[in-house]
Amino acid sequence: MNKYHFIAIGGAVMHNLALALVKKGYGVSGSDDEIYEPSRTRLEKSGILPEKLGWFPEKITNDLDGIILGMHARIDNPELIRAQELGIPVYSFPEFIYNQSTDKKRVVIAGSHGKTSITSMILHVLKEQGQDFDYLVGAQIEGFDLMVRLSNAPVIIIEGDEYLTSPLDRTPKFFHYKHDIVLVSGIAWDHYNVFPDFEEYKDQFQKLMDMTPESGELIYCEVDPLVKKAAETSPNKSKKTAYKSHPALIKDGKTFLQTEMGPVPIQIFGDHNLQNLQGAMNICLSLGLSEEQFYESIQTFTGAAKRQELLNANSDSALFRDFAHAPSKLKATVNAVKNQFPERKLIAVQELHTYSSLNKAFLPNYAGSMDSADIAIVYLNPHAVALKKLELMDEDTLREGFQRKDLYVFTDSGKLKDFLLAQNYSNSNLLLMSSGNYDNMSLEELKAKFDQV
Repeated sequence: MNKYHFIAIGGAVMHNLALALVKKGYGVSGSDDEIYEPSRTRLEKSGILPEKLGWFPEKITNDLDGIILGMHARIDNPELIRAQELGIPVYSFPEFIYNQSTDKKRVVIAGSHGKTSITSMILHVLKEQGQDFDYLVGAQIEGFDLMVRLSNAPVIIIEGDEYLTSPLDRTPKFFHYKHDIVLVSGIAWDHYNVFPDFEEYKDQFQKLMDMTPESGELIYCEVDPLVKKAAETSPNKSKKTAYKSHPALIKDGKTFLQTEMGPVPIQIFGDHNLQNLQGAMNICLSLGLSEEQFYESIQTFTGAAKRQELLNANSDSALFRDFAHAPSKLKATVNAVKNQFPERKLIAVQELHTYSSLNKAFLPNYAGSMDSADIAIVYLNPHAVALKKLELMDEDTLREGFQRKDLYVFTDSGKLKDFLLAQNYSNSNLLLMSSGNYDNMSLEELKAKFDQV
């Protein structure tokens, strides 16, 4: 039996990969110095939750087939050092995914935004159409128990991000998958702490496109000028397919795709999602599905977790939650909700949570990103700022950065919650955007407000 040990098993993708290997019949062990929910309960149910938190070199033994190293681990991790001393192979999770899929057609979905949504749409359609496939996706998707599947399927769909691979490998993850088909949705500066130079950041996507084999396909969003230029100038000799937003119309707050089959109702909305949908459709066509099959299945797609997720609604108001944090994602999400419901007041809340968003030098990138909101609110946690060793920006700095003199700024989640509970949500939408959780602010009372309107 193959046996693998995970260093930093508690991460979102890491614990899902561990569970996928258990499902495959492999022997799995792991360590971490912090494991939160839902990772903790899921690992415990599978019998692979570490007995104690921390790092234990004695767990690293010669009978292991390999170590899978997570980004949370440091380069001086005692278990990693022990594995190196014993000569046990050490894999980052992207390297391991590739090693498990060398005989499959590898489809990689990349881009600064939209990756999870596009990947989720593809997985949903393939599953609905009875296709056999493996996958790696960055969020929990309805209808899928894990974020990773590894089997004998002939194809694997991979959400490939540009973040660093591991403490031992400071290159982007998406290089390691060695794609046959790649989709690039957009290039907008993110990960300021890793790529402080925008030219260097753009170069990562150029290199990814250039890696496309002659027998493969590069699918790219031509609406994004940076993506368009990189794709069109890439020397790779593969098939190149450009896409833009799928034609659609909005009627009574509902979006319909305009197709040769007639209008097709869908449950997602916004120009950004229509771009994502068209990209997902191109991937499905490349994998042999027909347009009719795609349209049939996309109608039941409700979205990935925290991507324009509807938490509660009534006849004239709704509460949405979204993962948006980078400027381009923030602007696309705010615009999508306002355009879908133009007659409703839009109250938009953005938590500045990532290193980039909390960095004063990066702040000007947020200019205009909340212009479509009737009431624009920013929340930041002073403790999170201190942990990242950054300067806490004052209200005037934030208003200047977002280019909104009427921007509300909160540094206390309790006061933010009180403010939101005091609002009248008649004929209004509330949009909560963050890659964090507003310092564990409970949303139950807010949800209840949308029962009462």
